This record gives sequence, structure tokens and C-alpha cells, in this order.
Amino acid sequence: MEKITKRILSGVQPSGDLHLGNYLGAIKNFVSLQKEFECFFCVVDLHAITVWQDPKILKQKTREVAAAFIASGIDPDKNTLFVQSQVPQHAQLAWIFNCVARMGWLNRMTQFKDKAGKNSENVSVGLFSYPTLMAADILIYLATHVPVGEDQKQHLELTRDIAQKFNNDFNTDIFPIPEPLILGEATRVMSLRDGLKKMSKSDPSDYSRIMLSDSEEEIIKKIKKAKTDPMPLPDNLEDAKNRPEAINLLTIYAALNDQEIGTVISEYGGKEFSQFKNDLGELASSKLSPISVEMNKLLQDEKYLDSVIIKGKERAINIADPVLNKIYQIIGLFRG
Repeated sequence: MEKITKRILSGVQPSGDLHLGNYLGAIKNFVSLQKEFECFFCVVDLHAITVWQDPKILKQKTREVAAAFIASGIDPDKNTLFVQSQVPQHAQLAWIFNCVARMGWLNRMTQFKDKAGKNSENVSVGLFSYPTLMAADILIYLATHVPVGEDQKQHLELTRDIAQKFNNDFNTDIFPIPEPLILGEATRVMSLRDGLKKMSKSDPSDYSRIMLSDSEEEIIKKIKKAKTDPMPLPDNLEDAKNRPEAINLLTIYAALNDQEIGTVISEYGGKEFSQFKNDLGELASSKLSPISVEMNKLLQDEKYLDSVIIKGKERAINIADPVLNKIYQIIGLFRG
């Protein structure tokens, strides 16, 4: 098969409303990557159902993620934008990878331990084997690079291990060993109410997060109410790292404005948070509110949105199916 030199696969779960962390940690980076890579962006609904999802809501949330991709600047004509469950080759390859991966590898996954907690005996098998499906998502397209946040780096390492083991077991070089792309200043956006907790839609406080659906006024209000310490802004990075709320807001500003965090610190170091919050609120609302407006327009036009998803499904299957055929041949499975 032809060797791919620069191909990306990444996805976002439709498990709730999208917030600033989803945007800065993933979607914003997707927009810049489409200039350089052949890109496959998927709504990973099979991953979402590893925990309970309301069937009446899941389909709508799937459309919302697709709308967010497009509203943020991803070109559906240039890239393959699709829904994971519509491309059955993902699940088919995931089963093969379940037979390649070792239990010890999955037992080391810290994200499973964090999500399952003390309830690990009662969570779904899917939550445990999630990383083998993620590996299938990536490798069914022979992706060479994967944009990942800090919390997904271990899963990508497992993907690399699976690719290497499959290649070795079957004396083939079909799978590239995908490289991580950790991009931007805000790979991990923290809560506006607690700089030690990741921004999350499950936080009971609406003021802990900025949603992509928030209005300009809501964004500015949430930034103004963001928790800070009583001192002026830090004037060096070392000091900032020891002040969780300060480093979080500085990081958000840097990511939204495409600056390095050191540049933001040099501009605002020693100033009061009130002035900085005014500027950050204006910046955030100017960047995010147009996305909210465009998302709402797209969601009103389900016919167009669904046509994009269907076209993406066809493109994805056209790439994935020959790869799966080759894998079946390598393993010795009969496909007819």
C-alpha cells in the first residue's frame, strides 16, 4: 500500500456541550493543521457510549460537534469530517486490536483508573478497552500524526505499541508508528473556579467554564467572576506556575491570542487582575462569540449538516475499507 507522509486523525466526543477547553485543546488546533496535513476529523460517538448517554440527546450532540468543527473554521470540502459509528471499519479493527493488545498494557492506563475510581468492577468493559478503539480510529487511516492533549499521551503510546506489535507479529510494515502533536499553549484548560481542576461540563458551577454557545455578555461575565488570588499578576513564568488561577488565565489569553505565555506575562506582569480580566473578556468574546453564532446557524440547517456528515462517511469508508481488507489478508481472515 502507498505510504502516507502527513495524515492526521483526531476526534471529539459528543457527550455534552462544548466548552473553551474543547476548543483550545483540540478544535482550534485542527483549524491550523488542515493547512499542512491530510486531515480526518471525527465525532467519536462510540467512545461517548462507554458511559451512559441519553439516546434522545446523543444524535443532537453529534450534530453540535460537527457544527462546531465547521463554525471554528474546518473546511468540510478539504477535510474528511465524519461520525465514527457510521464507519464500521473502526469497530472491526478495534476487535483485532483487542486480540493484539495485552491486558497488562490496558491495566496501566491511568485515565481508566481516574474515571472508574473505586467503582472499577461496575464500569463498562468499553471504558476499559477504550484505548484499543482509539488505536483503531487512528490506524485504520494509517495516520502518521495525532494531535493529543496531556491526558491522551498515554493512549497514543499504547497505539504505537499496538502498531509495532502487529507489524512484528505478522512481519509487515502496514502500520506507521504515529507521532504525537502537542500544540498551542492551552493543552489543558483548567476550571475558572479552581485552577487545580480541569475545565469540565460536569462541574456544578456554570461559572467554572466558558461554553462555545455562550453569548458575548456571558463570556465577559464569567471571566470577570473567575477566581484569582489577591496579588498582582506574576511577572515571571516560575512564579506564575505556583499560582494555579493566574497561570490558567494567562494560558487562556496566550492560546486565544496565538502568543507565547512569556509574552503575555511580560505585558501584564505586576498589573492588577481587574485590568487583565477586562482585556481577556474582550479577547475571549471576540474569538468565541462568532463561533457560537455560526454554530447556531448550522444547527438550524440540519439538511446541510447531515449532507456534510454523509459525504464524510463515504470518504472515510473509501480510505478505511481497503486498509481493513489488507489487514484481513495479513491475518488470514476470510472476507470474500
